[in-house]
Amino acid sequence: MSQQQISLPAKLINGGIAGIVGVTCVFPIDLAKTRLQNQRQGQQAYRSMMDCLVKTVRSEGYFGMYRGAAVNLTLVTPEKAIKLAANDFFRQHLSRDGKGLTVLKEMLAGCGAGMCQVVITTPMEMLKIQLQDAGRLAAQQQKPVMMSPTKLVVTNTMLSRAYSGTVVSAPRAVSATQIAKELLHTQGIQGLYKGLGATLMRDVPFSIVYFPLFANLNRLGKPSPEEASPFYWAFLSGCAAGSTAAVAVNPCDVVKTRLQSLNKGSAEETYSGVVDCVSKILRKEGPSAFLKGAGCRALVIAPLFGIAQVMYFVGVGEYIMDNVPLGLLSP
Repeated sequence: MSQQQISLPAKLINGGIAGIVGVTCVFPIDLAKTRLQNQRQGQQAYRSMMDCLVKTVRSEGYFGMYRGAAVNLTLVTPEKAIKLAANDFFRQHLSRDGKGLTVLKEMLAGCGAGMCQVVITTPMEMLKIQLQDAGRLAAQQQKPVMMSPTKLVVTNTMLSRAYSGTVVSAPRAVSATQIAKELLHTQGIQGLYKGLGATLMRDVPFSIVYFPLFANLNRLGKPSPEEASPFYWAFLSGCAAGSTAAVAVNPCDVVKTRLQSLNKGSAEETYSGVVDCVSKILRKEGPSAFLKGAGCRALVIAPLFGIAQVMYFVGVGEYIMDNVPLGLLSP
C-alpha cells in the first residue's frame, strides 16, 4: 500500500492514539488549571497546582481529578486528528513548488489547522469545564459535593442560573450528556459553541506558534536533510514547542475558560463577551490574572504534544494500516 493511500487514515490513527494517551496522563493538571483560572481575588480555594490536586483528592477522591475526562477522551481523537492532519494538508498545498516552507507559510498552515480544530474543541472544552469547575464551586461555598466516577452533585449553582438568573437550591446530578441536552434545548447548537471567538483567539495563535517552532526545532535533530530526526528529539521538540505556545496564549485561555463557565460562585461576575471579560479582569484582578494556570497549562501541553509527535513521526498509524488485514477494518 502506497504512502499516498495510507497517509490520511494513518494520520488520523496517530492523532487519536496520541490524544488518548496524552489526556490520560495529564488530565489532573488540566483540571487544576481550570480551577485556578476561575478563581477570583479574595475567593481562592486553592493556593497552587499541588494544593488544588491534594484538596481535590481529599474532598472528591482519586477519580475527582478526572472529572470531565470522559468528554475529553471521547472528543480528543477527532480534535487531534483534525489538528495534525489539517496542518499537514496545508503544508503540502503551500509547498507545491517543491521548495521548503518559509516561516510565513508554516505559520499560515498552523493558522489553518487551528481554525479547523475549533469545530470539535469548542464543545469539548465547554462541557469539560462545567464538570472540572464544579468541585471549586462546592469548595468555595463550603458545601458538600457527592461524587461518583461519572456524575457529580452540585448545590445551588445550576445551569438554570445561567439561563434565567434563578438559583436552584436542591441538589441535582449533572453529567456531560445532561449539560449538552440542556444547552441544546435552551440555546440550540450555539449553546455548545459559547466562547467560540475566545477559542479561536487561543487555538489559532497557538497553532501559528507551535507548528513552525516544532518544525524548526525538529529539523535541528536530523542527522541529514534526507533522514528523520530520532523519536526522542521529536518528543523533546514537541514538548518545547507546546509549552512555549501554551504560555504565549494563556491570556486567551483564561478568557475562554471564564466565558465558558456557566456556573458562577458567590459574587462572581458574568461576562457578555471577550471585550467585557478582558476589561473586567484587568480592572478587578490586574494583568497578572491572565497568567493564572500558565504553569499548569505548560505542563499539560508539553507531554501531550510530545507524545503526539512521537506517534506521528514514528508511524504507529502506518504500522497499523500495513499490518491489520483490511477485512478487519471493514464492517
